[in-house]
Amino acid sequence: METDANGANDAVGMPQLDFATFPNQIFWLVVTLVVIYLILSRVALPRIAAVLAERRGTITNDISRAEELNLKAEEAEKAYQKALADARAEANRIIEKAKADMQEQLDEAMQRADAEIAARTAESEKRIAAIRASAADAVEDVAKDTVREVLSSLGQPADGRTVNAAVTARLKEGGAA
Repeated sequence: METDANGANDAVGMPQLDFATFPNQIFWLVVTLVVIYLILSRVALPRIAAVLAERRGTITNDISRAEELNLKAEEAEKAYQKALADARAEANRIIEKAKADMQEQLDEAMQRADAEIAARTAESEKRIAAIRASAADAVEDVAKDTVREVLSSLGQPADGRTVNAAVTARLKEGGAA
């Protein structure tokens, strides 16, 4: 503790807590607050407002750009779906054309096969008719020879004309029956 010239003890402490300096401290507090307010309102806050406005503008632009891109993506998807549908339709058309071509080729091959079968059948029928005719002639010859042999073994004279006429008549009766 210090003693002043009058002999009073002055307590030395924190000057902020000295009630004698309160009006002076309040004055400087107000001056400081006004200066801080002016600096903030004239310099810092406009800059902050400009940054916020810029960010807001950027966000708005980004949102509108995203919506625009979303619309383009939807249009692209629609175009893709249309192209896919067109490609499927084209593939089905190609398949149908290929089926029709194959059916046409198959029909042509069937017609050729039918014609060949008909030609072979006609040829076979001619051969069968020729074989029947030759078989009938052979049967007639065998029958005539057999009748001559039977008549000669029975001791009967076998006249060639009579035998031929009798066999021919008998064959005609058997063929008519």
